[in-house]
Parts: sequence; structure tokens; C-alpha cells
Amino acid sequence: MAWLDREKAPIAKGDRIDTPDGLWEKCEKCSEIILNKELMDNLNVCPKCDYHYPLPVWDRINSLMDPGSFVEEDANLRSSDPLKFADSKPYAKRLEEQHKKTGRWDAFISVRGKLNGRAVHLGVFDFQFMGGSMGSVVGEKISRLFLRAAAAREPAIVVSSSGGARMQEGLISLMQMAKTCAAVSKLREAGIPYVSVLCHPTTGGVAASFAMLGDINIGEPNALIGFAGPRVIEQTIRAQLPEGFQRSEYLLEHGMLDLISHRDSLRMTLSRVLDILASNVVKA
Repeated sequence: MAWLDREKAPIAKGDRIDTPDGLWEKCEKCSEIILNKELMDNLNVCPKCDYHYPLPVWDRINSLMDPGSFVEEDANLRSSDPLKFADSKPYAKRLEEQHKKTGRWDAFISVRGKLNGRAVHLGVFDFQFMGGSMGSVVGEKISRLFLRAAAAREPAIVVSSSGGARMQEGLISLMQMAKTCAAVSKLREAGIPYVSVLCHPTTGGVAASFAMLGDINIGEPNALIGFAGPRVIEQTIRAQLPEGFQRSEYLLEHGMLDLISHRDSLRMTLSRVLDILASNVVKA
């Protein structure tokens, strides 16, 4: 047995050439090991079980809009701290930390461009920025998106992923629910299509306002959508909830969603939906 006679000792743990960090991902649902590049190439959807991971905001925009066709709107709007709120740290400090982390001033990006050649106004929540919470700036950007779409007579699309209203802005954040709903009504009056896409999770004041007011409401597979979370509801009513309660499939079955779209087909789904809705729009 020649290996017993070798002079050099076996490779010690510290001498090993380990796999680089971040090369692999273990799926949260099926526990399969996935190459990170394969996951990113698949729009952050597990190729083994179709589990939909969160998708970074600009990846989402690039996956939906025609390349080179879009420009960002209201990029410089940023939250102030009207309540001088502080919990474990001041709100102003949290905002600064989130800006350094994400490079953005708030949790929503609005663009105008083209989707399969059609001019649209698209807004996407950034869950990485304070859980996609809706404060005064997010509400303002959403309202402006709807009003611009109404004025231009071009469809509006909002992709939501949010924990709800931002507690650091108190009543001001709750006011955004009414404000965004009022802006949706301007679209309705103008007869302009609005498509709402609800991703995991869409909860709280966002789910309870404009996110469920689309002419067509589209859910991503297995997304949690609702006002309060299932654990809170169970503790409140002291009863066991049905299997899959508040997930997209449950909401579709109970008439709260119009359809569910896999992420890789969402662009074409939106295009087909807008073809149908826009055919009924009369140009001013």
C-alpha cells in the first residue's frame, strides 16, 4: 500500500483549497444545492422546485422592460424625519444606513419605458430597503406614477413586495394608503389600465390599499399576500387556519387574484394582459 509510505502527511484542513464562498446556495424549500450563477440566470427561481426567491429591484425592471427603453422617474425624492422618531436608533440614521447599503433613497423605483414595444409606467418595490415599507416618499412616488400614467394615457404596472406601512413615519405613512388609492381612481376615471403584481411578501398597508386594486391582480407562485400575517390571525381568533392560507394559490381559488404567473413568463403575461385591456382604451 504505497500511500502508507509517502513522506508528506495528508493535507490538513487549513491547507485545503475550499470552494469559494457564495458559489452555492441551498434551496430554502427543497434543500437542493444550486449553483448561484444558475439561480441568478433563472431570475432567482430554484431550477429544482420552482421556489421563487426575492428578486433585486433592478433585475426585476430589466426582466420586464425592453433593453435601453426606460428612464427612472423621481430618483431624488428622499424621506425626511418629520416625527424625529427613534427606537433602538434614530430614523434618520436608519435611512442613511439603508442608502449606503442599497444605493437608493427609498424603497420604490419608478420608471417609464416600453414593455414589448408598449409605453408603460412601471413601479417596483425594493424589499432590501427597510422591508419595502411604505412611507411618505414611497406613497408620493406611487401616486405620481399613477397620475403620470393617467395624463399620458399609458398603462401602469406596480410590482409590490412590502411589509406594509413604515412605522417610523406613523400616521403619515398610513395616509399614503388613501393617497395612493385616490391616485388609482384617477386612472379609473381616465379608463387607463392598471396591473398589480403581488410578490412575496405583500402585506400590511400596501396589501390593504393600491396593491389589490388593479384591473388585473397577478400573484407570483406561493407568495404571502394579506393584511396581517397568519400567525397573528391564529393568535387573535385562536383557531387553526386552512393549509396555504394567504398564499397566492389560496387567494386565486377564493377570487382575490385573477391569475398566477411564473416569474419567467411574467413579461409575456403582462404584455398579453395589456393587449386585452388597452384595446378598450380610447385615445384622447
